[in-house]
Amino acid sequence: MRPKKTILCVDDNEQALSVRKFLLETRGYRVLAVTTAHEALELLERALPGSIDLLLSDLLMPGMDGNELIRRAKDMTPGLPSMLISGSVKQYERGIRADVFLPKGVCSPVEMLERIRVLVARKRGPKKAVAPVVHQDAAVSA
Repeated sequence: MRPKKTILCVDDNEQALSVRKFLLETRGYRVLAVTTAHEALELLERALPGSIDLLLSDLLMPGMDGNELIRRAKDMTPGLPSMLISGSVKQYERGIRADVFLPKGVCSPVEMLERIRVLVARKRGPKKAVAPVVHQDAAVSA
């Protein structure tokens, strides 16, 4: 059995966070749910490298918005895929650092799950270096 993908889910609205956590867990994801960006950053600092497969954050939160959270998270773990969602903002382009932005209510849970599936499947990280193949000429002159 494949290990579960872990999603760090951040939303200051506990009800929305609970619904999202349930939706993801019933699809086989492991969910770490926190209500502030600061909690999310602390969790990322303590996590083993590569143990979190996706950062899923609400955009508008008190203290630190989701875009700033993602900026700081990517400074710590550059290959971490991220998704921003918002219930009040329909379009967001102001220096967006997230890989995907989804407005709540406009996108269906099915669309969100598909975007998450694609993001965790292509989790970015350092590409494995492939050494070039060196062919030695059989007729080497001495």
